[in-house]
Order: sequence, then structure tokens, then C-alpha cells
Amino acid sequence: MTVGGLDLSARRLGLPLPLAGEGWGGGVSPQEVSMDTPKKPIWTVSPKLRSNARALRKNSTDAERILWSELRGHRLLGAGFRRQVPIENYVADFVCHAARLVIELDGGQHFSEEAEQRDASRSAAIEAKGFQILRFANNDVLANRAGVLETIATAIAARAPTLTLPRKRGGKRT
Repeated sequence: MTVGGLDLSARRLGLPLPLAGEGWGGGVSPQEVSMDTPKKPIWTVSPKLRSNARALRKNSTDAERILWSELRGHRLLGAGFRRQVPIENYVADFVCHAARLVIELDGGQHFSEEAEQRDASRSAAIEAKGFQILRFANNDVLANRAGVLETIATAIAARAPTLTLPRKRGGKRT
């Protein structure tokens, strides 16, 4: 806002910006409403693994693109997801840090006995970090998207932190 040629915007004056709610009248901050945790993971990621994750994001499968279209932008229960996230020495397909949930989509190459053993050791390493892992076949996402999303939503609801609202004061208790 300018008055008499002076810029009086909140940012220019150094005033705090309004909280999520109704204008300047209070409310709760976006961090309190969002399920995203502002903390970053405490593990370090090698540059090679980080570039591998970046390449996987650029070359995603059809099933990954479809599921990402449903998860991105807090579209599922307000949960924030990231895709192709390095955890330990692995790259998880989708991660919701707030719910400590990892979603893995498995193509045909994951169904051999050798691949299942690799997936088991991968799952153990990721679960050791406190994550729950949900595995779906690519065909499940393509043929039964609603069922996959329902399973993910149930896991989020069970694991995500809930907001605690302040108790109402001044009322009579019986």
C-alpha cells in the first residue's frame, strides 16, 4: 500500500505478516495447520544418490506419474508428499515425513525371488528410520487407483499427528 508516495506494505515496514486465518485478526500459523514438518531429515545424502534421485524424478513410470498427480500439493488429506527421496542408501518413491510413511511402487522386476530379498533389506533399512512402508504393484495403481488412495489415506490418518485444539474456557462443567 502506498500513501503519499511512501510504500507502507507490511514487508517494507518490517511488520510480521498476518497468520493463516482472517486478515490481520489472528488465527493459527500455517505450520500449525499443515501436516508438513519443518525439520529436514537428519541423515546425510551422497551427491551420487542425490543425482540418482533427481534422474528418477525426471524419468518416472506411468504409475508414478498417476499416483503423484493424486498426492502432490497436499491433495490427499492435506498430507505433504515428496517423490524420489533418498533415505539411507536407497531412493523411496514417495515419502510423507509428517506421517513417517513411505510408498513404494513395484514394477515387474520386483517379483523375482532375488529382487524380493533386496526389497526386504531395503525395507528393513527404511523402517529402521521410523517409516512405515506401503508397497503397491504398478498395475494396482493403473487398475485400482481409488483402492490404492484409500489404503494410503487410512495409513496417513493412523500415523499423522493431529492438531490439538485449546479447551473451551469459562463454561460450566457438569
